[in-house]
This record gives sequence, C-alpha cells and structure tokens, in this order.
Amino acid sequence: MTKTAFITGATSGIGKATAEIFAKNNIRLVVCGRRKERLDVLKKELSEFTEVATLHFDVSKRNEVENAINSLPDNFKKIDILINNAGNAHGLSSIQNGSLDDWDAMMDINVKGLLYVSKAIIPQMTERNSGFIVNIGSIAAKDVYPNGNVYCASKHAVDALNKGMRIDLNKHNIRVSAIHPGAVETEFSDVRFKGDTEKAKSVYAGYKALQAEDIADIIYFVVTRPYHVNIEDLVVYPTAQATPTILNKD
Repeated sequence: MTKTAFITGATSGIGKATAEIFAKNNIRLVVCGRRKERLDVLKKELSEFTEVATLHFDVSKRNEVENAINSLPDNFKKIDILINNAGNAHGLSSIQNGSLDDWDAMMDINVKGLLYVSKAIIPQMTERNSGFIVNIGSIAAKDVYPNGNVYCASKHAVDALNKGMRIDLNKHNIRVSAIHPGAVETEFSDVRFKGDTEKAKSVYAGYKALQAEDIADIIYFVVTRPYHVNIEDLVVYPTAQATPTILNKD
C-alpha cells in the first residue's frame, strides 16, 4: 500500500531533498511551504513519480495550519509519515544584543510551528495506532555555542518534544524519531545572516559540508526500517566537524 508523507519546509534544502527521494520511491506526498511558486514547481517535477498535493501556509500561524490541513483532498487526508522539517535561524547575536523579532521568529517556527502541525495530524495516527513522526532538529539541540542562545534553546525544545512525543505515543504504536544535522549547505545561513551572501558562503568555506541529499537519504533510511525498529535519535556531522564550533577547514 502506498504511504503518504507530509513534509513541512519542502520548498528548499532538506525538505525538498526528502520530497524528491520519497517521490522516487513511490511515497505519496503532501509538500508544504510559504513560497507558492516553489511548491508549484516542485509538484510539477515530482508528479512524474508519485501523487503530489501542495499546501501553502506558514507553520507559525495556527489558523493557517489548521485550515490548510483540513483542506486536503480525501485521498491525501491519511498521513502515514510526518516530517517536521520547517525551521529557521535568525541572527547570531549575544543574548544582550539579540533582536526580539528574531527570537519570536525562531520560537514561533521552530517550536510552536512544529506543535501546531503535529497537533493537527497526530490524532488520526492515534486513532489508527500507526504512524511515524520525524522531527528535524540540529546539533544546536545537543550543545550550546557562542551567540547561539535562542536558536539553541528552540532546538533543545525540539529535542525535548521529540522525547515527550515518543513517551506519550508509545502506547499508540507510533514511531517517533529525531535527526540532528551539523553543518548542512542549504539556504539556512542565507536566512541566518539576512541575505548577506558572502557571510553565508563563509560558513561552508574550506571543508565539505553535509548536503541536503545526505540528510534526506538518512530520513528515507529511518522511515523504511521494519515497523518494529525505531531509530529514535541521530546526530549527523560532516567528517570535518567535531563540535558545533570545531571545524577542520583548509
């Protein structure tokens, strides 16, 4: 039977790469994001391989989340796999110099957005006593680095929520997993540095960073294990990275 996967933040990076590998392996897709034109292009590309529905909404907006998910066509309403991938980092400032707007954006998307989407989908999984939730965290969930303060706090929250989900949903036979990547070369740094492309590029200079496809491949591996197997927590670094702040650069 064809499974249906619901992927947030699917218009770029890890979310897009995950949608691509899922599609090529005949997993039906609900791809979500804030950039409608990218969703339309993605649907056109992936419909060659599988059925695709798109949802255009902001995960940080509770009403948008609920309305979008309720609007799904009947053949897409049964979600077997939820990939909570949407997230962001804004700024890299000390706690005393941080922007309240940046803090709100990170907590609203990384934490509340994950909760809004999960709350909308989990009840159908508990009713069926089956499902798989994969939460995309970060090495910032495992360690705190200089000027990472609120971003690290948001990802520590994701780590805690992942554990809490697994405990609460255990009796419902639902698998819950988290994947915590190190440096991945995506649009992440462009957002963090607010369009300063030179500064963003410097983050990945002098070493081979992880690619979005690397993490997508791991996600696909995790969700395709036999149902009695739950890979509950993975930290993934590029070989050049030892900690959030130690990188072996040329």
